Amino acid sequence: MTSSARPSSSSAAAANGLALGAVGLWASLAALGTSLAHVPPFLLTGLALLLGSVLALPMVRFDVRRLAVPWPTLALGVYGLFGYHFLLFTALQLAPPVEANLVNYLWPLGIVFLAPLLLPGVRLTRLHMVAAVLGFAGAAIAIVGRGGAGASAGPWAAAGYGCAAAAAVVWSTYSLLTKRLSMTGRAFPTAAIGLFGVVSGVLALVCHALLEPSVALSARDLALIALLGLGPLGGAFFLWDAALKRGDARQIGVLSYLTPLLSTFLLLMTTGQALTWNVALATGLILVAAVLGTRAR
Repeated sequence: MTSSARPSSSSAAAANGLALGAVGLWASLAALGTSLAHVPPFLLTGLALLLGSVLALPMVRFDVRRLAVPWPTLALGVYGLFGYHFLLFTALQLAPPVEANLVNYLWPLGIVFLAPLLLPGVRLTRLHMVAAVLGFAGAAIAIVGRGGAGASAGPWAAAGYGCAAAAAVVWSTYSLLTKRLSMTGRAFPTAAIGLFGVVSGVLALVCHALLEPSVALSARDLALIALLGLGPLGGAFFLWDAALKRGDARQIGVLSYLTPLLSTFLLLMTTGQALTWNVALATGLILVAAVLGTRAR
């Protein structure tokens, strides 16, 4: 980043504030998802994404024509929003939620490690390799370190961990591909995320109607889904996109590594679980790996 392209100190501070807002909202995602684990994942994803997309309307002064983007861009948005959240909610239902959440939060490291494959002019260094080893070690400790608890995790735990890892890959590749669009002069307006949410939400509800049993939602369920849609599945996307466009992506990337730490401890609080050695060690390793990855040039 050249000195002329570097944002001013006030702009950078504003961007970091927006990024921290997104981090705070994302930290509640796993806890809310776990509280709604009895809701079929397609239904949960669809309702939350549709609610979150409403936030785009004031941004375009309620002129929905201004949300239009090229079809390849729309496909990328649906891949990111629909694919990631469906995989994450499925993982939280099949595997122990704290450990599955930690595996999911390998996505910041995935952004660093996959960048050479998807972005022009980016190379992988030894420091990237060290970060990758630490990150995957943290994920392994989170899973294997449960010891005797593994038997109570259920026969579908392995599939749940696989979904969590797939979610990390989807979100990291989505982020890198949107960055590639920006680098090649094809960036989309922040409001277009609302269109991504509408299409993804409708697709999820169609899948729910075809593949899942119908369920009755309580008033508490609807309130939690509203929080999920307006927060981590709505407002966070707009805040994150605005932050990246205003600030230094390197600083914002480092701030994103607060998400797994905050998310894990919030999930422990809401589920009433104690902080075990494997969760503490895995969280530390993943955070160290992520910070090392961002420092590698």
